Amino acid sequence: MYSLIKLKTLVSCGRDPARPLPLRRGFLLIPLVLVCFALSLTAQAAPQALALPSPLPSPANPDGCYPGFTTAEGCNALHKLTSGAGNTAVGWYSLFEATTASFNTALGGGTLVLDTADSNTATGAAALLLNEDGTQNCAYGTDALVYNGFGATGANYNNGFGSFSLFNNSDGFENNAVGNHALFENIHGAGNTAVGDLALQNNDSTGSAFGNINTAVGASALHSNSDGDSNNGVGAAFLYGALGNNTIGVQNNAMGVDALGSSIDGSANVAVGDSAYADNVDGSFNTVVGWDAGTGVEGEDNIYIGASSGLAGGGSETGVIRVGDPGFISACYIGGIAGVPVAGTQVCVDPFGQLGVCDGGAGSPISQLKATTEKQAARIALQDAQIKALTASLREQATQIQKVSAQLEMIKPAPQMVENR
Repeated sequence: MYSLIKLKTLVSCGRDPARPLPLRRGFLLIPLVLVCFALSLTAQAAPQALALPSPLPSPANPDGCYPGFTTAEGCNALHKLTSGAGNTAVGWYSLFEATTASFNTALGGGTLVLDTADSNTATGAAALLLNEDGTQNCAYGTDALVYNGFGATGANYNNGFGSFSLFNNSDGFENNAVGNHALFENIHGAGNTAVGDLALQNNDSTGSAFGNINTAVGASALHSNSDGDSNNGVGAAFLYGALGNNTIGVQNNAMGVDALGSSIDGSANVAVGDSAYADNVDGSFNTVVGWDAGTGVEGEDNIYIGASSGLAGGGSETGVIRVGDPGFISACYIGGIAGVPVAGTQVCVDPFGQLGVCDGGAGSPISQLKATTEKQAARIALQDAQIKALTASLREQATQIQKVSAQLEMIKPAPQMVENR
């Protein structure tokens, strides 16, 4: 009889088991594991007898039916099971190390080989291959979550759907990856969601555990992110999707194909619309809404609203608000302004559409307006004096007329009676 070497030693095939294989182990891992495992077995005596009890003795029970709600089919599937219950292992060495572990499902060659924990589900060759004590993980696809929980604790509640999804995850937790190579390089990052092929593929590739709480939806969304956290990218692209080049930028929000696509280390940006602020590299605190808004612009604290709005011809600017593309927008109507009295400084619009405080110098619109107002006030004062003088004259004339009328009444002869005969 012999003692079978654990798979985590065999997987290195002569390498120091304390040193993991380098990142991007990719497509060569599974053939390497299978070959090393086979060579190790052929160099030793026949394996020990299966620890599983005898199948239930009934013609009605199919092959692989064991007590404790256990089903096992395949070479050395559930080989060491003792008191564990509710496990299903179908495939070469699937759930090989499980003894007291329960409620695991392993479908495929090399699935959950080293698992000793509960409630994991692995479907696909080598899915959750090296998981030891991680629990409540789900892996669907070839090489999904291969390194999850390998020599580490806390690798729980991860879900990988797609070949090589969450491939390198060691002790990251609460990650969700849907798509080929989604969250492929993630080692310690937690709370990430990647939906789409290559989404968040390089997240936490440095192993610094800074790449947390990111959400990427769309093929290649947040593809290059390594140490950025709290980013949200929604939008796909052939090579790089929303925030596709971001590496260490934090708290960015991009929605649209190639939105913030060139941003590397900019932070606190908001870009909504296909190609919105797509050329920004390291600018921060910008808010851009509209198709192709902010094209060719780099800067900070800018606000662009409207399709193709931004600095004409591109360039760099800071602290500017631009609404609409002057090449296509010919009128502006803003509710809540007309008829509403306010107190403040007069504003003007220059020939280029810039809004600002009117210049008070000679010849300016505001100085002309003041001069006009002063002339009107002087004219009104003169007219008021003339009206008062005219009124006084009319009153004097009325008084004289009354005096003349009284005198005429006094000298008016008395009427005489004429006798009729």
